[in-house]
Formats: sequence, C-alpha cells, structure tokens
Amino acid sequence: MVLLVYLALSAAICFGQKHLLSYDDLKFLLINNLQKTDTFMMAKGYTITTKNIRTNNRTYSSVSGDSHVDINVRQDGKRLLIEIETNILSQYDLIHNSIAQYIDKQSTTVDVQTYQVKDLGSIYITIADTAPYDPLKREYDIHIVPDKRITAYN
Repeated sequence: MVLLVYLALSAAICFGQKHLLSYDDLKFLLINNLQKTDTFMMAKGYTITTKNIRTNNRTYSSVSGDSHVDINVRQDGKRLLIEIETNILSQYDLIHNSIAQYIDKQSTTVDVQTYQVKDLGSIYITIADTAPYDPLKREYDIHIVPDKRITAYN
C-alpha cells in the first residue's frame, strides 16, 4: 500500500515538471534547428503561439491557472537565442541550480545575474516583482545567448 502511494506521488511530481526546461533541454535547443525545436517543445506540452517563418522567430507557451511559461526562440544566422519568461519558481530553480557555480561576478549587477557557462554560453537572469504585487509570485526573465562556436545543425 505504501509503495502504491509512493508511486502515485512520484508520478504526479514528474508529470508536474513535464513543462519545465532543464539545463540539458537548453543545450538540446541551442544545437538543433527550429523544426526540431518545434517538435521538442510540443512533446514537452507547449503550444506554438507565434511562428514567423520570415524572421525565424517562435514563441511557445504553457499556461496553467495563473502560472505561465513563455519561451521565445530566435534564429540569428546559425545561432539560436532563447528567452524564457515565467512566474514559476521551480522553472527558475531548475535552471539556476544547474548554473549557480558559473556566476560571473564581474558582470553581475543588482538587477541582472550573469552566468558564463562553458559549453552553453552566457545566461542573464532578471527577477522582478509581479503587478499587482504578490510576495509569493515573481517574474523571471532568463536570456540564453550561446557561445559563438555553438551553432544549430540543419
């Protein structure tokens, strides 16, 4: 009986984190083209809200109640630039805990945390209060700029 309860709880927790992007997911997105990004994001449960073929921009969204994750992917030549806008603390924690050791103390300011990750590139995180103010909710804006030698495969 205890095993059954444990399995049910672990399945619920794993299903609840299905929409969250991890460090490995970000690496996968940066080295693959936009078509593979579309497939991957739809498998993660996101919907494509904006798709501009001419400018190579995509916006993926996942909304659950008052929580949201919006991911903007822009192709600039052979590089993909990723921006994650969310108010889900666990999404921020998942990325932050993976890159916390790579903080760039010289570039970090009061408003922007800067990380220089060896095999990924630069990550800039901005944390802001929500409007209307809620002490339990914050807005997280995460920008991933790949290193110049990391390009997307076609």
